[in-house]
Order: sequence, then C-alpha cells, then structure tokens
Amino acid sequence: MSFLFDLLKSILFGIVQGITEWLPISSTGHLILLDSIIPLEPDAFFEVFKVVIQFGSILAVLVLYYHRLNPWSKKKSPAKRKETFDLWKKVIIGVIPAGVLGLLFDNIIEDYLSAYFIIAIALIAYGVIYIIVEKHPKKPKIVNLDQLDYKTSFQIGCFQCLALIPGTSRSGSTILGGLYSGCSRTVASEFSFFIAIPVMLGASGLKVVKYFMETGFFSFGQLIILLLGTFISFVVSLFAIRGLLSYVKKHDFTIFGWYRIVLGILVLLFFYIL
Repeated sequence: MSFLFDLLKSILFGIVQGITEWLPISSTGHLILLDSIIPLEPDAFFEVFKVVIQFGSILAVLVLYYHRLNPWSKKKSPAKRKETFDLWKKVIIGVIPAGVLGLLFDNIIEDYLSAYFIIAIALIAYGVIYIIVEKHPKKPKIVNLDQLDYKTSFQIGCFQCLALIPGTSRSGSTILGGLYSGCSRTVASEFSFFIAIPVMLGASGLKVVKYFMETGFFSFGQLIILLLGTFISFVVSLFAIRGLLSYVKKHDFTIFGWYRIVLGILVLLFFYIL
C-alpha cells in the first residue's frame, strides 16, 4: 500500500514538474513545496528525484525540436546545418555561467537556499519584476533565433544563474534575460528551452553521481518511482511547451507575475504565520 501511494505521488510530482518547468513559476520551488505536503522519503532520495525527473522535460524538448536541433539531418542544406551548429554554440556559451556557479555552490544551494522563506521571497520578487517588465515592454530587436548573437546568449546565460536560488525559476530567469536583451517573447521562450538541455542534463548527472557516492544504488522501488515520474514529466512537458508557445504569441507574462506573488504570499502564511 505504501509503495502504491509512492507511485501516485510520483505521478503527481511528474505532472507538477512537467507544467512548472517551462512556465516562469519555478519547478524546483513547486516540488519542494509539494514535498512538504506529501513527502517522498528518504530526503536524500527526494533531492535526486526532484532533479532527475527534469530529464523527462528535456526529452520533450528534444522530441519537439528534433529536426531543428539535429545538425546532421539529411533534410538540411549546408547553410541550415551551419545555422544549427551556430545555435548549439550559442547554447553552450549561454550555459557556462550557471554551469560554473552550479558546480561551485551546489552543496550551499541544497543545504541553505531551499528554505520556504527564500522560496516565497523569490516567488514574490520575480513576480513583481515580471509585472514591471511587462508594463514597460521593449520593442524586440531579435525576432528569430538566427538573429541571436553570442554576446546576447552569454547575457541570457548570466540571468540563468539567478535560477540557482529555488523559487526563482530557470525558465523565468532566462526569459527575463531574453526580454531585457531585446528578444521577442517567442525567441526568449525557445532559447530558454534549448539552454535548459545541457544545464538540466548536467544537474541530473551530478545528483545521481553524488547519491551513488553517498548512499549507494537505488532500490528497485526507488528506480520505478524515478522512471515513472520522469515519464509523466515527459508527457506533460510536451503539452506545456506547446501551450506556452501558443500563449506568448497573443499574451504577455503578467499573469505569471501575479500567480507568483499570490503563491509566495500563501507560502509565507502557511509556513510562518498560520
């Protein structure tokens, strides 16, 4: 019965991950809050679980953008292949800042920055920023990914470092960076998807290696829970990515700003006042 309950929790975590990873509302923050209500035990396993199920979200990006991201596609002309390699160069450049800081401060982030108070403040603060940014929008200068240069890619990557603080949102910080750098909402969102690939694969691999070194191999039950959560995250991400791209063609991100503020206030009330 306990294992069945854990499977149901894994499905729920996968759904939350699949939705919140691509919306600018913080997947890690939501998973930490969800774990406080229906915990996945032991704690060491949850630290791996909340990162590794992001692999399902990454698979969704690779599936949806397979042709665009595959430089060896036979359907591409030499010019298109060069464009694809250039895109990957931009992604790698954008990954460097968060990759370096993530390796240096992983333990500090895990031990000291996952507090509910920090998550709540990050949710509220970036919610306010989103509303301010959308009230004073810049006219985009970069309306397709081919126009994105290496300097802008690195600048967006620096914004991604903000997401190392739980509650900030990786997609939210990179989209903000894109908007600030003059990208359209669609370009900012798509580059946010692509820049996530190496970051999240690296984070997942690092967590698994650390878990093996400190705890040992997963039990059979833990492996099933992990695979199920990852699969659910993959399926839900397929819909979330398409939904976000459809949404940003006609709307701005103000609604996500208000959602973050309301959620942050509820977290403060629930954990520190009530």
